[in-house]
Amino acid sequence: MSSKARSILNATVVLLALTPAVPVGSARAAECTRDDALGTARVMEVDPATYPRVGLKSFPQTLPLHDREVVLTFDDGPTPGVTDKVLTALGAECVRATFFMVGRNAADHPDMVRKIARLGHTIGYHTWDHPHLNKMPTAQAEANINRGIEAVGMALRGIDSTVPATPFFRFPYFESTPELLDHLEKRGIAVFGADFWASDWVKMTPEEELRLLTGRLEAARKGIILLHDPQMRTAQMLPAFLRYLHEHNYRIVHIVPAGVKTVSDRSR
Repeated sequence: MSSKARSILNATVVLLALTPAVPVGSARAAECTRDDALGTARVMEVDPATYPRVGLKSFPQTLPLHDREVVLTFDDGPTPGVTDKVLTALGAECVRATFFMVGRNAADHPDMVRKIARLGHTIGYHTWDHPHLNKMPTAQAEANINRGIEAVGMALRGIDSTVPATPFFRFPYFESTPELLDHLEKRGIAVFGADFWASDWVKMTPEEELRLLTGRLEAARKGIILLHDPQMRTAQMLPAFLRYLHEHNYRIVHIVPAGVKTVSDRSR
């Protein structure tokens, strides 16, 4: 076995160990203590070979979601104190999400990285320090991406490797280049855009954010949603948004890499 193949195998084994296994048919009982929780409706395996780039705000293709299905994604963390509130809100409703982490934050808060993985959420990558990659030489941009992967990997597994445990990446500001997109596709890393977002980087109240987000949701009816876990307004808004999803019959889809799906689908 080559050293590259061995690194990929080790990364997959560790990821499987970090993802709680749930017997088929018992996902709700094992994950949730509340019968009235929103819950995670199903788990979707995402193969980068089939979906190398998804998110209609950036690309012509997105994930094959059904009407009223949404994928929750969070960028820029982890940030202790705020990300914790996001995790509490998700946990209260038995919902799993995907966190695209900035490597520098992961290096500063490795316990948070492991906590997110331990709770069953998917971890993706968001560079080392959130630069404008499209304004950098390609080699420098690739180095920044790899440094972010290494930092998250070290926090998560204690392994210094540029092979991601989860082949999911999101460009800061959605600022990609053809060269970087080609580079990531050749590495087997799926690039995630979004179908819509809460604009939570704009100063507003949690109530204003909720109105904005639900309005966009009703227009789109489904999709990959971008939020930011370091934003306190989002952490404060999230419990109400999850209740809104439940009350309006939306369903949560949890994305995982192809081949590591461990939680059985369940219908509500």
